[in-house]
Amino acid sequence: MRLAVLDAGSNSVHLLISEVVGGVPLPAHSLKGPVHLAEQVAVDGTVPPKAARRLAEAVAQAREQAGRWRCDRLFAYATAVVRDAANRDEVLETVRAGSGMRLAVLPGEVEAELTFRAARRWVGLQAGPMALLDIGGGSLEVAFGRGALPDFAFSLPLGAGRLTREFLPGKGRPGREGLRELRRYVRATLKDVAARVRWEEPHTVVATSRMFQQLARLCGAAPGRDGPFVTRRLARTDLREAVRQLSRLTAAERAELPGISAARCRQAPAGAVVAHQAMKSMGVDQVTICPWALREGVLLRHLEQGGQDWWPSPVLRKEGAGSGPLSGGPSAGPRSGPLSSPPTGPSTGSSTGSPTSSGTSPSVPSRLPLGRAPAD
Repeated sequence: MRLAVLDAGSNSVHLLISEVVGGVPLPAHSLKGPVHLAEQVAVDGTVPPKAARRLAEAVAQAREQAGRWRCDRLFAYATAVVRDAANRDEVLETVRAGSGMRLAVLPGEVEAELTFRAARRWVGLQAGPMALLDIGGGSLEVAFGRGALPDFAFSLPLGAGRLTREFLPGKGRPGREGLRELRRYVRATLKDVAARVRWEEPHTVVATSRMFQQLARLCGAAPGRDGPFVTRRLARTDLREAVRQLSRLTAAERAELPGISAARCRQAPAGAVVAHQAMKSMGVDQVTICPWALREGVLLRHLEQGGQDWWPSPVLRKEGAGSGPLSGGPSAGPRSGPLSSPPTGPSTGSSTGSPTSSGTSPSVPSRLPLGRAPAD
C-alpha cells in the first residue's frame, strides 16, 4: 500500500509519500514547495489573494506528484496559518478551485494528538510517561501521555512565524524591547500548560518539527545527512546560548549558521525563545528530537484504526485497480494535471464534517475520535 500526506504549512507545502511495510509507513518520496504564508499574513489576519493562489499552485503540484506515484490514498490538510486566517474560507475555496483539493483543517488539539501518536510510536513505550513539544509556524502543540495516546493535548498561539510577525518584524537584529515583550508573552501563555506538564513529571520529553531539528543542529546535534536513526538531543543550557547568538544576528547572518535554513532564518529567534521558555517553564533539562510528527501521525491513525470516517474532508484515492488518477469523488473539483503516469526517476525532493458546496471550511469537531475505530 502506498499512502500520501499533503501538509500545507506556514512555510511550505510538503508532500510525503510512504510505502506501508508491516504496518509501518516508510518514506518513499518527499517533495516541498515554498509558499511562506506566515510572512505574508496581513495585520488584520488575512492571507492575501496572491499568497492563496501560490498555495493553490503548490497543492496542485503536490497532488500531481501523488498521482504519478500511484498513491492509494492522499490525506491533505492545512495547519495553523490557514486555520486561524480571518479569511480562511476564501483561502480554502481558492485552493479548491485551483487544485481540485479540499484541504482539511484540523483543530490544534487534534494535531497535537496525532503528533504524539507518531512520536510515541518512534520512541516506544519504554520511554515511560512522555511529554511532547512541537513548534510550528502558527502554534505550539503540547501533549502528555503514559500510553500510545495522550492523556491531554493543547495547542497554544506560540508559532514561530506568528510571533516573529507580531514581536520581531523585519530582517535585521531583533530589538531588545521586542525580545523582552516576546518572552513575557510566551511565559504568560505557557503558564498553566507548563504547570500541568511539570506536575505529571514526564520521564521523557520529545520535540518534533523542523524548528526543533534546526535548533538542535545549531547546538551540535548530528546533521540530517547522518540519517533519522541517529540519537539527537537538545539541552536547555545550549539552547539558552543559541537564543543569545540568534538575537545578535541579522536574518541573512543567521542563514549562514549550521542547521538554520534560509526559509526559517527570520523565525529562528522567536522559535528559540519559545523552545527555551517551554523547557524552562516545564522544568525540562533536555529534549529528544524525533523525526516523526504530524504527517506520520495521520498515516498511523489510518493504519491502526482503519477507515476514513474520522477525517474531516474527502480523502483522495486511486480509481480502480490500475494506475488511474487520484479521485475525491464528484466534489473533488478539476484535475490539476496528468496524474496517471508513474515516476520515471529518483526523487528530486528533499528527504526526510463534510465540506459545503460553496467551498467553505469543513465542519470539524473540536476533538476527533482518534482512539476509537470509526462506527460501522
